[in-house]
Amino acid sequence: MSLLQVKGLAVHYGGIRAVKGLDLEVQEGEVVCLIGANGAGKTTTLRALAGLVPAASGTIRYGGEDILGLPVHRRARLGISLVPEGRGVFPRLTVAENLEMGAYSRNDRAGIAEDLERVFGLFPRLKERHTQSAGTLSGGEQQMLAIARALMSRPRLLLLDEPSMGLAPLAVQKIFETIRLIAEQGMTLLLVEQNARLALEASRRGYVLEGGRIVHQDQAQALLASPKVRAAYLGA
Repeated sequence: MSLLQVKGLAVHYGGIRAVKGLDLEVQEGEVVCLIGANGAGKTTTLRALAGLVPAASGTIRYGGEDILGLPVHRRARLGISLVPEGRGVFPRLTVAENLEMGAYSRNDRAGIAEDLERVFGLFPRLKERHTQSAGTLSGGEQQMLAIARALMSRPRLLLLDEPSMGLAPLAVQKIFETIRLIAEQGMTLLLVEQNARLALEASRRGYVLEGGRIVHQDQAQALLASPKVRAAYLGA
């Protein structure tokens, strides 16, 4: 079943056409990645899906409903949660307070407590540091917190923007292990990632963006084996 269907999406920044007639689809329970060079339109696509930037044209259907005109908070209530590039944690709040912010739209106390234990199970380091200010965490710990905070809203669709950016190799490995675990638990994920190999290895399908357009799409394993993709994005 298709959870997200995007047709002809265009996003403009002034006179700059950042995304040009993009089509993509994500099935329920699927992990899909967007890969491409810097400036290809990957982050803009995620921000448009979350409602953070307006679309100039096109359609976005989520769960069968047209959400193109809905504001950010309405999309969040429908279950779309974005983990932004650069993590975006609240540095002066504690880890626990950041996680509470993720559940701000909920009032089911028992469910929130249950989800808090779930994210502490995924990220034991956050439980160890739950009273610590988020701004004092390492980059990897802040990325864990950003993902955990998004999960506290109980999303149906998790949008992940550059989760490995600026992290040490061990932290990247831990983050992607957790992404795979979240996917195995049935979460639907749309992933933007600068490390194309990591993104494709974690995904079922992938889209290649160049200059704001989809230029190639296929099963992730097929993209990993493609000579063109390997030459352009995998350093082979």
